[in-house]
Amino acid sequence: MIQSFIITGFLGVGKTTMLTNTVKQYFKDKKVAIVVNEFGDIGIDGNVLSNVHSEVLEISEGCICCQLSEEFESGVLEIIAKYSPEIIFVETSGASEPFPIFLSMQNLGISVEGVICVIDSKNLNSYKENSTAKYQIGGSNIMVLNKTDLVTPDELEAVKSEVTQIKDEFNIKNTMTGKTIFNSFVINQAEQGVVNKEIFEGIYQIDEIVGMAKDYQHKDHTSNDSITQKIAYLKEDIVFDDVDTILNSIPKNIYRVKGVAKVKDVPNPIVLNYSFGNISFEELEEYKEPSIMIFIGENIDNDVNDLCNKYDYLNQPKFKVVK
Repeated sequence: MIQSFIITGFLGVGKTTMLTNTVKQYFKDKKVAIVVNEFGDIGIDGNVLSNVHSEVLEISEGCICCQLSEEFESGVLEIIAKYSPEIIFVETSGASEPFPIFLSMQNLGISVEGVICVIDSKNLNSYKENSTAKYQIGGSNIMVLNKTDLVTPDELEAVKSEVTQIKDEFNIKNTMTGKTIFNSFVINQAEQGVVNKEIFEGIYQIDEIVGMAKDYQHKDHTSNDSITQKIAYLKEDIVFDDVDTILNSIPKNIYRVKGVAKVKDVPNPIVLNYSFGNISFEELEEYKEPSIMIFIGENIDNDVNDLCNKYDYLNQPKFKVVK
């Protein structure tokens, strides 16, 4: 299963710089593809990115959110067929909204790990009344405040307040159910065009999760900046609601939960994905290893212990899989 991020934000906020610097910083060991959308005949940003990453698909002559949705999907499929990327970044035009792209990626069976809206902390007031800018914020679940070195601490707090108000008002909803698409969001910051690590921590392929499930004595990984990974196993003879209950009890300092669960009331194993408060599931045709949950966050040891104590069907590994 391929992971993806959608990068949105208004014209001139620094999306390309942030994307270039961030991928260089965090994805040196991954095969990355970039899909860039540009207005006009020449994709300038695409030319910049093609010098850094494995492949760039430039789509011109319009907005991929509406006019070129079919071309967008066929282009992504072509990149997958030719280059087999592990992660795809889609950088939208500054004059387009991210949600149609989110739907297209899901239609292609690609997991969207986050919709990141880059915000110009210095110049938000100059474009915040634009309706596209408002829906870019409303259609995202990760807000990145860029150019923070150009504002004072008080000005930055004012920007955070403004972004929160816009998000609350324009938070995108399912037109059929009226429920919000993203149940939670986070506000982060970029320094020198590099986003904080936790946004991208724990982007695992299915085979990586399978490898962890096989290693029953897996040692948890703790990085120097206190972002920690903890593994727990689910007992057999559980149902879907047991998994869903845990995911709806995750504290905020746990940023992501990945895993695969075998439950009695779903015929196939379930790939579970929790990202900053938002939950999604997909079925996996075959999975023979134990049901596993991988927790990623900051200083999470006590929180994972609390979850294991609260739910007796969730246990951290010792020397063998819990039956």
